[in-house]
Amino acid sequence: METTSQFLFVYGTLLQPGNEFAAYLNKHCKFIGDGKIRGRLYDIGEYPGAVIGSTEERYIYGSIFMMDDPEAILKVIDDYEGIGKLYHHPQEYIRQKVGIYTANDIINCWMYLYNLPVVAYHEVTTGDYIQYLKDTSAKNNVAK
Repeated sequence: METTSQFLFVYGTLLQPGNEFAAYLNKHCKFIGDGKIRGRLYDIGEYPGAVIGSTEERYIYGSIFMMDDPEAILKVIDDYEGIGKLYHHPQEYIRQKVGIYTANDIINCWMYLYNLPVVAYHEVTTGDYIQYLKDTSAKNNVAK
């Protein structure tokens, strides 16, 4: 797959402290800023799934990184996301170039999109997976 963009938009587990692949990104990428894209975010279980659409009224929020070696980094993250010849089709995620809104501009970034039906999953209506995890954890602690 071509790697013509040096930017990567992440919105889920790749933003979590303690995730080894998030640490890998932080080591090999420069944080550019926050971004968003029209779409819906779903809780798939241990991670989120993003489904984008230009007519959506909701946004998915995340971070934009500039990769120091896009080809090498995308190969590692493709493997993390289960993309490639070694994985059965249909694959759970696809990598696609999308326009991410920032405070001042639109940046073309690679993004991993959920590629399977989402009807059985809970929607993260805020579009912010990290905040959703914090809120879910707080609710669980209160319920105990």
